[in-house]
Amino acid sequence: MLFRRAVLAGLSTLALLPFAAHAETLPDLGGKSVIVVTENAYPPLQFVDPKTGQQIGWEYDAMNEIAKRLNFKVEYQNTSWDAMIQAVSDNQYNIGMTGITIKEDRKEKVDFSDPYMRSQQLMLVRGDESRFTDAKSFAALESGLVGAQPGTSPFYTAVYEVLDGNEQNPRIKLFETFGATVQALKAGDVDLVLTDSTAGNGYVAASNGALKIVGEPLGTEDFGFIFPKGSDLVAPVNAAIAALKADGTLDALNKKWFLDYKMGE
Repeated sequence: MLFRRAVLAGLSTLALLPFAAHAETLPDLGGKSVIVVTENAYPPLQFVDPKTGQQIGWEYDAMNEIAKRLNFKVEYQNTSWDAMIQAVSDNQYNIGMTGITIKEDRKEKVDFSDPYMRSQQLMLVRGDESRFTDAKSFAALESGLVGAQPGTSPFYTAVYEVLDGNEQNPRIKLFETFGATVQALKAGDVDLVLTDSTAGNGYVAASNGALKIVGEPLGTEDFGFIFPKGSDLVAPVNAAIAALKADGTLDALNKKWFLDYKMGE
């Protein structure tokens, strides 16, 4: 619970930022159709409910509320992380959402919304792990393996903040999805997965003690939605995000998904 409260405290910081729009001043997009793509691999941001098979999560709730306030119709589609940024850049989708860190190099391909959430990189390990307790002791464990998706913030954090700066380091095992890295961790095929606090929180909560967080945070990240360059959706979505921050909606979503929701129950 202390970890969950720390996450909520970190996320709430963004809700206190100055806002530029109130609900009554939001633009009306006239019921246009907007294709939103996601990966469904980062609970509780977005994932498939194992009981119902429905796509749910913080980002779905937020996007549905944005669509309601801006008057557009959402069509959700799925793709892998490694294809998402390029696919949005190529105008295959109108918006991408999957806990995407706002980074300068990514801005060369896509436009970002204003940040809607702040998170940190944490070390996810098996619940019985006792060989290392932080990044330094993991780096010293020469047999220790880390699982990551290529091109993601966890991958670069593993390379440059945990290991030796070599992107070809054989201690990094690559996987196509974040969920696959967690399954490899559980199976003992890797020993560490770096994750933002939102996804890590969800997996730990659902693991019944099989997973835990160790060490100190390795960095702070702001998440944003992505759009094709020059998209006319950026300004309206930013206005809606500001309104959701201002009226407490984002705080309510944080409470729902990071405090109240229990994975697998």
